[in-house]
Amino acid sequence: MNIISIQSHVSYGHVGNSAAVFPLQRLGHEVWPVYTVNFSNHTGYGQWGGSPIPASEVTAIISAMEQRGALAQVDVVLSGYQGGTDIADAILDAVARVKAANPKATYTCDPVMGNAKSGCFVNPAIPVLLRERVVPRADLVTPNQFELGFLAGMEVKTLEQTLQAVDAVMAMGPRAVLVTSVHRPDAAPGTIEMLAADATGAWMVATPYLPFKPNGSGDVTAALFTAHYSQHFGKSCCAKLALERTTASMFELLERTLHSGQRELQLVQAQDSYVNPNMRFPARQIR
Repeated sequence: MNIISIQSHVSYGHVGNSAAVFPLQRLGHEVWPVYTVNFSNHTGYGQWGGSPIPASEVTAIISAMEQRGALAQVDVVLSGYQGGTDIADAILDAVARVKAANPKATYTCDPVMGNAKSGCFVNPAIPVLLRERVVPRADLVTPNQFELGFLAGMEVKTLEQTLQAVDAVMAMGPRAVLVTSVHRPDAAPGTIEMLAADATGAWMVATPYLPFKPNGSGDVTAALFTAHYSQHFGKSCCAKLALERTTASMFELLERTLHSGQRELQLVQAQDSYVNPNMRFPARQIR
């Protein structure tokens, strides 16, 4: 596939496009990255150099690609962290142009806004923009459980609440939802789960809980699931297949990173895991 990925860029480490592009390329896809920020490293270090990219520059890049006739070749638009409140309009404009050129193209929104441990870590206006304007235009969304609750406007702690929130988000427009980092009181001890749902059903997969969460892991997860789901869309149990393949690759990446003792994802070192992961985590249908 040809994928436009509109996300942040860092020179050191792996978040945003610096996390998403290589795994997608390793799977054989063409990726055309468009940056929303250009930083030395992710902001979790507390200090960084660089600056956000103006929305006008994002639009100018998309416009120049359109002049090349490239947008008709795009299969998927993927967006992640938005550096400023004006980026939403640039992303939605890009999606509209791509779909006008290729009506079969899809849009995946990773609605980055925060997590249960840290709370919201973006500009307070961005979650509202995502919920009210961006997510309704998406075909696939990939929130974590905290972000899912905000989008649905409800508490999300149990499996029943998670499924209700998924339904609420799908009613906004998306045809599929991936929920990462699912926590619930009745889960098996020492595990963490992911859930995927679309019109054909809902599936959940559990892996051993690894005692860390490196920056960028959500960006890789969104990219891999988008690729697998988009490639198999229309086939039986598409969401299940994409969930299992993504989970296998991500667990191997995170396990390798944990054992390395490094803070940054071992993205290059784990490259074979994107193509030939050990499929050891079967997903179970929950409805």
